[in-house]
Amino acid sequence: MPYSAVENNTATKLALITKRSKAFPQEKFTSLKHLLNTEYLMQCYQELKSGKAAGIDGKRKEDYTDKEIGKEIENIVAKMKAKRYRPKPVKRVYIKKANGKQRPLGIPTILDKIVQQGMKKILEAIYEPHFLDNSYGFRPNRNCHQALKAVYRMVMTKPINWIIDVDIKGFFDNVDHHWMIECLNQKISDPNFRSLIIKFLKAGVMEQGRHNKSEIGTPQGGILSSLLANIYLHYVLDLWFEEVERKKISGYTEIIRYADDFIIGAQTKHEAYQILKDLKERLRKFRLEVSIEKTGIKEFGRCAEQNIGNRGKIKPDTFDFLGFTHYCSKSRKGNFLMKIKTNVKRQSKALKEMNLWLKKIRNKSKIKQIWKTLASKMQGHYNYYSVSSNSKSINSYHYQVKRLVFKWLNRRSQKQSFNWKEFDKYLKLYPLPKSTLVYNMYDIW
Repeated sequence: MPYSAVENNTATKLALITKRSKAFPQEKFTSLKHLLNTEYLMQCYQELKSGKAAGIDGKRKEDYTDKEIGKEIENIVAKMKAKRYRPKPVKRVYIKKANGKQRPLGIPTILDKIVQQGMKKILEAIYEPHFLDNSYGFRPNRNCHQALKAVYRMVMTKPINWIIDVDIKGFFDNVDHHWMIECLNQKISDPNFRSLIIKFLKAGVMEQGRHNKSEIGTPQGGILSSLLANIYLHYVLDLWFEEVERKKISGYTEIIRYADDFIIGAQTKHEAYQILKDLKERLRKFRLEVSIEKTGIKEFGRCAEQNIGNRGKIKPDTFDFLGFTHYCSKSRKGNFLMKIKTNVKRQSKALKEMNLWLKKIRNKSKIKQIWKTLASKMQGHYNYYSVSSNSKSINSYHYQVKRLVFKWLNRRSQKQSFNWKEFDKYLKLYPLPKSTLVYNMYDIW
């Protein structure tokens, strides 16, 4: 069957699932596993990105020919029909966090990624109509900038005077499998499809040649992980907050969530502390807990500056969310204005990574190729951080990168390549990319 026909057929089926899920919110889906057929999984394979890290089998997408992957997918489908399909353990790798600690990631094999991609699209079709508007992470047509704008809208247009800055301690490592299955049971009653999800949860981790079983958690790095996290927190957090907690609070309150990263706005100090107390109890029920070091209540908002002035404090609190520090400021007319800037640790990390890359690459590539990759890296930084009010951090980043480039180009050999005057002339001929406003935070009406 031609791919165009497969795409249309698959898209039609998923659209029908979404339509039915929306029209009958209490209905459970009884037959899903049959959708994971050869043609559909081949399409899912085509959707995977190349150049990604390999799983425990050492193979990446580009290592397969179309003929080879076709046979592998046929074999997977046959195993699933015979109930003999078993996902392989994920490969454990670590990436450095901004605070110096390491974040564990789990990398599935390409063959398991194909199945996960197929299951993800089915689960999205079922659950997406029911996710609430306060959830922005890893959802179709939603992103970090929209979540940041939602924070801006909340602070600027609602009676928010306190921000509850919450961090769930090791969320992905502590997702309870029993409660995860209960969440899935709300919409899925196909035992075979549900069993596949459980197999991925229980597949385990391979680290330094040792296979460790998975009794709790869902490894970050897998295609399914982020969606499963959204499903879990939809029931554990979002619905509870909207249907239970908000009704207990007399003042205004709102939650904005991006995956497991979220903040809550509250009108009064008393209510902020009550919400945090209730939240801790709610999470405890599902064997989760907040990080004491990273969770706190911040006085923040339109009235914060006046209130702290009466108590002799110099500045209102700030809070971090999605790589930005949010702070209270003034507009040119002297009115209250919430602004954001790149988090200091994120900026430092970006510059350290740039420094290490320039040091490593300086003698391995021609300047023309270095310049091309450098421009791409800088533009990637701008695409995320170039938002309203953040020009100072962006200009600082540009200046620091310029200094690093000058430093390492002069260390390509024992002879100095440039002085500053010559370097400025070179930059006029081959300019480094400069930031323009990528996302306007202020157009909220």
